[in-house]
Amino acid sequence: MTDLVLPLPPRATLSQRLLPRRLLPRSLLIILTPLVLLQIVATWFFFSQHYDVITKRLATGIAGGLALVLEMMNRDTDGSQRPYIFALAERTLYFRNSVEKGATLPPRPEDEEHETLLDRHLTNALDNRLQQNFAIDTVSYPRYVEIRTQLPEGVLRTLVRREQLFSDTTYIFIIWMVGASIVLFAVAFVFMRNQVRPIRRLAEVADAFGKGRDVRDFKPEGATEVRQASAAFLLMRARIQRQIEQRTTMLAGVSHDLRTPLTRMKLELALMPPGPARDSLAADVDEMEHMVDGYLAFARGEGQEPAVLTDLAQLLTQAVEQAQRGGRPVRLEVRGAATATLRPAAIKRALANLIENALRHGKEVLVTLTRPEGRVEITVDDDGPGVPEAQREEVFRPFVRLEAARDPNRGGAGLGLTIARDIARGHGGDLTLESAPQGGLRARLRLPL
Repeated sequence: MTDLVLPLPPRATLSQRLLPRRLLPRSLLIILTPLVLLQIVATWFFFSQHYDVITKRLATGIAGGLALVLEMMNRDTDGSQRPYIFALAERTLYFRNSVEKGATLPPRPEDEEHETLLDRHLTNALDNRLQQNFAIDTVSYPRYVEIRTQLPEGVLRTLVRREQLFSDTTYIFIIWMVGASIVLFAVAFVFMRNQVRPIRRLAEVADAFGKGRDVRDFKPEGATEVRQASAAFLLMRARIQRQIEQRTTMLAGVSHDLRTPLTRMKLELALMPPGPARDSLAADVDEMEHMVDGYLAFARGEGQEPAVLTDLAQLLTQAVEQAQRGGRPVRLEVRGAATATLRPAAIKRALANLIENALRHGKEVLVTLTRPEGRVEITVDDDGPGVPEAQREEVFRPFVRLEAARDPNRGGAGLGLTIARDIARGHGGDLTLESAPQGGLRARLRLPL
């Protein structure tokens, strides 16, 4: 078994930091970005071309109507037709005219600035059609635009309805554009969510299988590519399960074949007369049997055990009570209740290996259960000599024992930590070693909730 070393994730680029991480927001962003750009371009074109042209033409029409009224007033030299002209203008052009006797307009500045597009187009149109001085007011009246024209006897005051200078297509265009975009975005959201759901389901099933949880109601669905990925996952899962079953069956036969000659050797040793040679050979046979048991336990694993919802505090209490038999110094501290879906026999076995390893090298052992956010941690501390930091990864390799632990009389085949880490990673967690507060070694077992 090789050590699992996770590579460090590459540093995120600026685009990766700005883009959303999940697939559904990214897919919606791919759809929404061209839609927004299209709206921006269409709006810019509409307001810079269509709206500008329409406003200019409407202002030209107003200026032409006012020029017609002034021409008719000029022809009416005695003023007898003025009421008729004003009534005709109001009926046909919707102009409300009145004359302020004796009033004068101030001269217009040469560098006059216009705040709005309407002011600019209306001023240009009146400049082209009128010979008199004039002034416009587009802000004082909410429903009208006032045009004041200088006459010889005073000022002609003309009120023009504001809608005569605006086109309703402006608002209709904006409403339709925004409304259609909302409808298209809602439809795209529904379709994209249905397309992303099979991918998310596949990720959940793959994660559950990696943690030892078998999901049997999973079936391929969604787009063709997602179905292909789901089918490939199901085939991979079947191959892995078949390989585990074949390995377990093979190891059962290996176990029987190895134990048979060891049993015969023990019987022959029992018939031998006592002596140093007999004791040395018996120790070698015991060590060989212990190593074979450890190897078979490591290779067999716990793959066939189903994962169930387990109370970790209760499981840990049982493991500690079992280790305390014979008065061995093992203490337990539970700092938060936690339940998780796992293989209880496998986790209990990993805990037993960690506690046995701590008891083998220390005088007192402290087992602690904590629950950080999103996971559960179990630490096993001892007050022994510890393990140098440079060798903490090496001890996880199969059959690796440090110099202080190579005495056959102290037991251990160099598989306890290997089995414990293998079980932890089989549940989606990990096992690491660090310095304990007591000066010995701390084994930290992390499991996801």
